[in-house]
Amino acid sequence: LKYEYFDLAADVLAENAHLTYKVLSQYLYNFLDAMITCQTAPEEAFVKFDEQASVLAEQLLKQTKQIQEAKHNKNDDYVKKAVKEYGETLEKYIPVLMAQAKIYWNVENYQMVEKLFRKSAKFCQDLDVFKLNMAHVMFMQEDKYKEAIGFYEPIVKKHYENILNVSAIVLANLCVSYIMSSQTEEAEELMRNEIGRA
Repeated sequence: LKYEYFDLAADVLAENAHLTYKVLSQYLYNFLDAMITCQTAPEEAFVKFDEQASVLAEQLLKQTKQIQEAKHNKNDDYVKKAVKEYGETLEKYIPVLMAQAKIYWNVENYQMVEKLFRKSAKFCQDLDVFKLNMAHVMFMQEDKYKEAIGFYEPIVKKHYENILNVSAIVLANLCVSYIMSSQTEEAEELMRNEIGRA
């Protein structure tokens, strides 16, 4: 799916239906099904993703509560176990969220992408992939450059010593956001740093 070979994925699933339930988890099967559906019926796929996201969000809320209770009870072993489970659930949630957001992104409905991300912020606000995608959404709305800066800056600052590890589009979007927000000095400093490290 990384290379968007959805037809091939659909063919493989159809030709090997007898193995599908043996090899794939229910989560993975549902995710693949929604991704394949997205190619011909994005609205239907969105509903499938939304169902998955709701189940996973409910699990994340439950796991958050378990972590808090374990911390309150000073049960370090259970805290470690609960944090691990939370991380595993979050690893399932992020691809569903991003696939769901991509449906709106493809039709340039950036306000709905932002709404989806804001709804999920309590789970993923600390993740770089979330910050990056939220920054792109803010940037694309053209009237939210200051908000985009707030998401791009931590990513760039994290890699400031190795600025070439930062994607060119992130650097370019941050520079444009600075300029559009009348922060030209910051844009110039960033560009000097890029040129100096190149």
